[in-house]
Amino acid sequence: MASLTALAQRFAGDLSREVLDEMGAFVYATDMQGRYVYANPMVLRLLGRTLPEILGRTFGEFVQYDGDDEREALDRAVFQDGETIAREERNVIPATGEVRTFWSIKKPMRDAGGAVTGMVGVSYDITEKRRLEDELREQKALLGVILDNVDALVYMKGEDRRFRYANQHVAKVFGVPVEAIAGKLDSQLMPREVADRFWQQDQQILASGQRSVSEQALTGADGHTHHYWSVVVPWAQADGSRAVIGLSTDITELHELKEKLQRQARTDALTGLANRRHFQECAQAEFERSRRYGRSLSLIAIDVDHFKRINDRHGHPVGDRVLQTLTQCMQENLRGNDVFSRTGGEEFCILLPETPLPAAAELAERLRAHLGLCVALDDLGMKVSASFGVTSSVDEDERFDQVFARADHALYAAKDQGRNRVVCLAAGPQTEKDRAA
Repeated sequence: MASLTALAQRFAGDLSREVLDEMGAFVYATDMQGRYVYANPMVLRLLGRTLPEILGRTFGEFVQYDGDDEREALDRAVFQDGETIAREERNVIPATGEVRTFWSIKKPMRDAGGAVTGMVGVSYDITEKRRLEDELREQKALLGVILDNVDALVYMKGEDRRFRYANQHVAKVFGVPVEAIAGKLDSQLMPREVADRFWQQDQQILASGQRSVSEQALTGADGHTHHYWSVVVPWAQADGSRAVIGLSTDITELHELKEKLQRQARTDALTGLANRRHFQECAQAEFERSRRYGRSLSLIAIDVDHFKRINDRHGHPVGDRVLQTLTQCMQENLRGNDVFSRTGGEEFCILLPETPLPAAAELAERLRAHLGLCVALDDLGMKVSASFGVTSSVDEDERFDQVFARADHALYAAKDQGRNRVVCLAAGPQTEKDRAA
């Protein structure tokens, strides 16, 4: 076995001291008893010793190792089995009390005959690297907690349409474990037509380099459609590839509230019909369409006969019942594109697109007759009837108001003539058609 002096002389003379001294790592060698036979200047500065002071002495005399028993066992594997060991080590430096982390590679040193005569070690100080990695790991874990608990869908999707990241809320919507999302195509997690729609938006964002803010709807794995306020931004990754990052906040309750308010703004609360304002908007649009395409448009105005008397004698709850029953009765005889509206207390209007005056008059008579059958308060010993005024738009009409005024005029003519009848009024010379009950 080579002597300690021979080993020291070998490192002093045979090996390139300049290379070992300047390679930017902690380089050392020991004999079979773990005693230093060589240490480069970086090792000496770390230990705060000169080379003569450490030669012949062991590592443990200068440094407290975190896990001495394990270190000794691994060193024996180098000495006895000729293994090469590469691992992370934590050492306490006595001079400063500082704990430093090293990546150490230990190899057996052999003589000319191949026998193990000692050990050569190269260690790199990775204390700062490990600290940064630990901080990054903690920050990533913290970010994961935040993203999983923020009340929004958060995701990253690459230009190859594959998800790079998704939080727990995205996983819940897709109905899959969060670990199963990364690497999946968008079309593997949602219907193709939905994925394509979102991808079109993503392509526009990537092409423009501008963020997009919009309201989006997505049906989740539970079968319910949720509405989101989505902010999607482009992102250039370190490898040069591009991606989009999306943050979508669930606004389903707000959307439903908005829809409810919009319905309330255009709907009569008692009957569920279009209110006067919404009716006028629809009527004006239909009037303009009929003029543009040269199609007929008719209007029926309706007024419940002696409604005030019903309220006075039987109370407003009975009056409400009459209006609700009348609504149901009328709706049974109307088409899907007809616009039925409550325009006043006991006043109603029916807008009939693509319907000429004769057909509108026939419908009004059918409604009048049907009303007498289905709206009867037998328990109160009374019948309910209504008066109808019918007209159609003509070329001379420039605004829907003119059509409405003509239907209203026809309605009052029906009331003046005894009620419970239909009066038709065309433009120009007055044409009336009475159908008494």
